[in-house]
Amino acid sequence: MWLEILLTSVLGFVIYWFVSRDKEETLPLEDGWWGPGARPAAAEDGSIRPFKVETSEEEIQDLHRRIDRVRLTPPLEDVRFHFGFNSTYLKKVLSYWRNDFDWRKQVDILNRYPHFKTRIEGLDIHFIHVKPPQPPSGCTPKPLLMVHGWPGSFYEFYKIIPLLTDPRSHGLSEEHVFEVICPSIPGYGFSEASSKKGLNSVATARIFYKLMLRLGFREFYIQGGDWGALICTNIAQMVPSHVKGLHLNMAFIVNPGILTLLLGRRFPRLFGYTQRDMELLFPFREKVFYSLLRESGYMHIQCTKPDTVGCALNDSPVGLAAYILEKFSTWTNSEFQDLEDGGLERKFSLDDLLTNVMLYWTTGTIASSQRFYKENLGQGFMANKHDRIKVHVPTGFAAFPCELMHVPEKWVKFKYPKLVSYSYMARGGHFAAFEEPELLARDICKFVGLLEQR
Repeated sequence: MWLEILLTSVLGFVIYWFVSRDKEETLPLEDGWWGPGARPAAAEDGSIRPFKVETSEEEIQDLHRRIDRVRLTPPLEDVRFHFGFNSTYLKKVLSYWRNDFDWRKQVDILNRYPHFKTRIEGLDIHFIHVKPPQPPSGCTPKPLLMVHGWPGSFYEFYKIIPLLTDPRSHGLSEEHVFEVICPSIPGYGFSEASSKKGLNSVATARIFYKLMLRLGFREFYIQGGDWGALICTNIAQMVPSHVKGLHLNMAFIVNPGILTLLLGRRFPRLFGYTQRDMELLFPFREKVFYSLLRESGYMHIQCTKPDTVGCALNDSPVGLAAYILEKFSTWTNSEFQDLEDGGLERKFSLDDLLTNVMLYWTTGTIASSQRFYKENLGQGFMANKHDRIKVHVPTGFAAFPCELMHVPEKWVKFKYPKLVSYSYMARGGHFAAFEEPELLARDICKFVGLLEQR
C-alpha cells in the first residue's frame, strides 16, 4: 500500500511538473475603480499630497470612556492562552492603555517618517516614503516596496527602515542602501476602503505598482510577509520586467509538495527535505495539522462573514485589542499559549503593540481590513489565476522558525523557480520585521548582494 501511494505521488508530481515547467504566464494588468458611484469622466488627480497623523483630546477621552466601561469574563483556572486572550492579563494591558500609554507621543513617533496620500483607482492610498539621510558617495539608493499584512500595519516596518536606509549608523554594511516605500493596503489604517466588492490582492498589487510608477520608479525591489507576500507575488506575476527582485518571509503555496508530508518523514531525501525541514515539519499532526487548525478559526470567520465580527470589534477597543494582540502572541511563538501573559512582552513593548491597535481603532478600519480575507479566499480553493501560475523573477526567502507553517526550499522553488536565496533564520515568527528587524534586514541585503553578483 505504501509503495502504491509513493509511486502515485511521485507520478503526480512528475506530470504536474512536466505540464507546468515552461509556462511563463503573467497576470493581466487591467484597471479598476473602487471609489463610490460610477467612475467620473474626468482624469483622476495624480498628485501626491503630504499627510500627517493627528489626534485630538476628544478621540483620547472617547477611548478612555470605553475602556472604563469594560465588562470582562473571568478566565478558567490554569487556562493561560489556550482559550484565547487571557482576561486576567488583559486587565494589565487595559490598565497600561488607560493610564500610561501616551497616544500623543506615539503620534509624534509615527510622524517621524514622511507620510503621503495619492489617489489611485478612486481611493486615497496612504504610504510612507523614507529616503537615506546621507547616502554614501557614488551610491544610488535601491527602491524597495515593503507591504504589511493583517493584523499589522505600516508601523511594523518602523524599526527595520533605519537599518535599510541608514545601515552604517546602525552597525551594518552600507554596501546596500535602500529608499523604502511602505503603503497601507486599501481598507487598512489611513488608506481608503473600497466601496465595491472585488478588491483583492491582485487589485492591490496593481494599485501599488501604479504607486511606484507615480513615484518615478520603473524598476524596484519588493518585500512582504502575510498579505504583503501575496500582494508582492502578484506584482511579480503582473509586471515581472519591473521587479528587480522579490523577497518574502511567507509564501502562499499549494502544490504537490504538500501531498508528500505524510511520506516525507519516511523518505525525506526523496522529497528534498533537509534535517532542519524535518525538525520544523514533524511530527506532522502537531506542528502542521493541529497548529493550523488551532490558529485558523479567525480566517474562516473573515473569509465568510467579516462584517458581523467587524461590528463588534469596531465598537469596542477592548475587544479589538484582545482580538489583535492574541495573534501577536501565538503567531510569534506557538509555545506562548502556555504562558499566563501569552509572552507578548517577551518580543514587543506594549507601546508598540498598542500603537498598531490604535491604527485600527482610530481609523475604524477593522471591518474593511477583514473583508480582504473574503475577497481573496472566499471564492474557493485555487479559484484565482495567480494560485496556478509561477513567479519568474529572482526571489529570496527567509524561513523564520516560528512562522505559522514552515515552507521547505523545495516547495518555494516550485512556485518561484528563480529562487536565488533561501535562509533558515535563527529565530522569529510571523511578524518578522516587527520582531526581528536586524535579521530580516541582513537577509534582504544578502539576497540583493547575490543578485548583483550574477
